[in-house]
Amino acid sequence: MTESGDQNPVLTFEGKRYDLNTLPDELKELVRGMQVADAQLRLHEDTLKVLAVGRQSMALQLNERLKTLNPLPDA
Repeated sequence: MTESGDQNPVLTFEGKRYDLNTLPDELKELVRGMQVADAQLRLHEDTLKVLAVGRQSMALQLNERLKTLNPLPDA
């Protein structure tokens, strides 16, 4: 969304570039809000990945331990 460097920060949005410093404060706040939302989405996506790996590990452990037990007969 934004680019930084030695020059002025640039907002790239829907294929167009804007000088972030010249945007009205209201738009700067929207950009900051979107950056926070993007960061939160990445955080939660990473959390979901960790949870999925943990769940898969538990399923493998459950499968291994259930192998030693006799299941109920099919109904």
